[in-house]
Amino acid sequence: MSPAPPAAPAAGPAPAAAQPAHLLVVDDDERIRGLLQKYLIRQGFLVSAARDAGHARRLLAGLEFDLIVLDVMMPGEDGVTLTRSLRERLGTPILLLTARGETGDRIHGLEAGADDYIVKPFEPKELLLRINAVLRRMPEARAEPVRPKVLHLGVLRYDVERGELWRGEHPVRLTATEAQLMRLFAARPGEAISRFELVEDLGRAGGRAQERAVDVQITRLRRKLEADPREPRYLQTVRGAGYLLAPD
Repeated sequence: MSPAPPAAPAAGPAPAAAQPAHLLVVDDDERIRGLLQKYLIRQGFLVSAARDAGHARRLLAGLEFDLIVLDVMMPGEDGVTLTRSLRERLGTPILLLTARGETGDRIHGLEAGADDYIVKPFEPKELLLRINAVLRRMPEARAEPVRPKVLHLGVLRYDVERGELWRGEHPVRLTATEAQLMRLFAARPGEAISRFELVEDLGRAGGRAQERAVDVQITRLRRKLEADPREPRYLQTVRGAGYLLAPD
């Protein structure tokens, strides 16, 4: 018998790898909640699960998450109400699971602060693609070189490199979609960007409903940028061309 080869030296610490995204799945249906948690864990995510809005709030009080997958139709506090409440203090991306596929219902969720939605029943692969699309937005934009470094919008200033909006010494919270929109506009100040292009850059499927969803996000962003959102000075509509950021 040939002598055994010398033992390989003990492996040192593995090279630093990207930390897997930590997801929070909130659904009152125990079976669906368990299936989603197992599937997403198999896809390489860290996954916590909550059975209702109250349980989700307790987890959010002690843990940080990269994305929340949130069912709309829950007893007690529903997903849209919870989304609206969380948006008052958190910018964590929220993906809604809804059994209602009508455009009005989807827009209602987006107006509450959701970043995306998926209609039940759905294929697990579609959910995975949507989650990855939302998670890709922030890192990809962060790597883009942009000029100038700071944009002034009246009493606000936008730090282009950091992707941060400030009012004096106080940060202005942006949702993940709002932050991505600001990065897109700040990279091309003074240039109109079409709704179609914004849909594409946000990583969403095309269609009139998605373009309408972008309009909703623009309306929400204007509330944070403008003294009078009905008469926008900085985030302007260019008829027939799209939207334009016009800093001072």
